[in-house]
Amino acid sequence: MPELPEVETARKLATRALAGRRIVSVATVDDPIVYAGVSPRRLAAALRGRRVQAVGRKGKHLWLELDRRPWPAFHFGMSGSFRIYGPDAERPSYWKLELRTDDGARLALRDPRRLGRIRLLRDPAREPPISLLGFDVLGEMPEARELQALLSRRKAPIKAVLLDQGLFAGVGNWIADEALFQARLSPHRPASSLSAAEVARLRRSLGAIVRLAVKVLARKQEFPRGWLFHRRWGRDSSAQTLRAERIVHETIGGRTAAWVPSRQR
Repeated sequence: MPELPEVETARKLATRALAGRRIVSVATVDDPIVYAGVSPRRLAAALRGRRVQAVGRKGKHLWLELDRRPWPAFHFGMSGSFRIYGPDAERPSYWKLELRTDDGARLALRDPRRLGRIRLLRDPAREPPISLLGFDVLGEMPEARELQALLSRRKAPIKAVLLDQGLFAGVGNWIADEALFQARLSPHRPASSLSAAEVARLRRSLGAIVRLAVKVLARKQEFPRGWLFHRRWGRDSSAQTLRAERIVHETIGGRTAAWVPSRQR
């Protein structure tokens, strides 16, 4: 699933292709699952002829800021992505929306599994579902004392709390596992049990992971070799870290957690 680094990379891609350009044509497909609360025809009419001023993001959600409202908002779901191209022959399979700008560039939202969503909102940041998100972990991370106060009210396992988009907007499964691994914290620990020092350590790890992943444009091969990320997948019972520590896979809060009991307490 695309997490914050992938979505921020998509925001940068869309900004380069669309910012300052006018949308001259809009192509859609009839998909009532992906188009949420708006018909493809209405969305196309709202976008056609509009100039893109900026591309916004919070957590895993994106939106285009146009020279007239309403604005389109996007969530990639499990398999969504933006693609930039020119000729018709390069249009990706499973596309759901295509925008063509006045300089001939095209941007498509591709979504093979149809779990993404396209919405049309007057003010995306202040309307559900985006208004229901917590702080964006890239640009809005609270100070350690404030974060500890937030966690002190949560008795659920810290792994489940990290995945709560109403608190940690943009954190997905691998980021949560990586942050806990690097902070040496068990995913089973109740969030309220973390000491001030442990919260500060988790905050540092989470921030560093997201910043680095964004810096390398979410190219996984550029993540440090020692990251859990490279060895956490597939529920492999023989999986080990770079230091030969055993990786355990469990279900916590309804999601798979990969962690290292010998390291994380």
